[in-house]
Amino acid sequence: MTTSAIPVLTSLGDLEVLFVMATEQEYGAHLRQRITPVITGVGPVEAAVGTSMALGELERAGLRPDLVISLGTAGSARLDHAGIYQVASIAYRDMDASPLGFEKGVTPFTDQPAVIEIPLRIPGIPAASISTGANIISGAAYDAIAADMVDMETYAVFRSAERLSIPVVGLRGISDGRSDLTGLHDWLEFLHILDEKLARVIDDLDAHIQAGRLRPG
Repeated sequence: MTTSAIPVLTSLGDLEVLFVMATEQEYGAHLRQRITPVITGVGPVEAAVGTSMALGELERAGLRPDLVISLGTAGSARLDHAGIYQVASIAYRDMDASPLGFEKGVTPFTDQPAVIEIPLRIPGIPAASISTGANIISGAAYDAIAADMVDMETYAVFRSAERLSIPVVGLRGISDGRSDLTGLHDWLEFLHILDEKLARVIDDLDAHIQAGRLRPG
């Protein structure tokens, strides 16, 4: 995990926010002017470890974020390419304990459903469901996924924060999914556009918080 000894919280209005991202590649020039995120690495394991470590470091320092924002890219075969969406609900597509009688997507012996609703909403940003897992989704693989978009970190970030009763918002820019992925360049192509758009959303979020239009809890 690439982070300082004590992760940096970003002040938006009167809230202290921890931003969590997977990669440096998604952290472009516009976002760098506004936030200093925790960079966890790719996938649900790295995201869970990185987020939990960051929250633990903050707790030891006597700090606690009011909000955690999972920020980055997602794939989608149905949403607007290069569009920005907030997460309405999360599913964990890797989890399948159905041979033991559990519903697919339900982690055994937890109180979490297969699809977890995220009630907090940023005004003016369209909401969409997301499926988190450790595999890259491309082409026909989207047919097996009910969610609107896919990523590799949001569920893990949510669960890490939820253990400490910290609200989470997920913000995703659609980087791919319109056609089959042929290599890393397909994912990288529009990251500079998404960087600028996500930065504008953060500016709007700051204004919404200052105006009292978004209050965690």
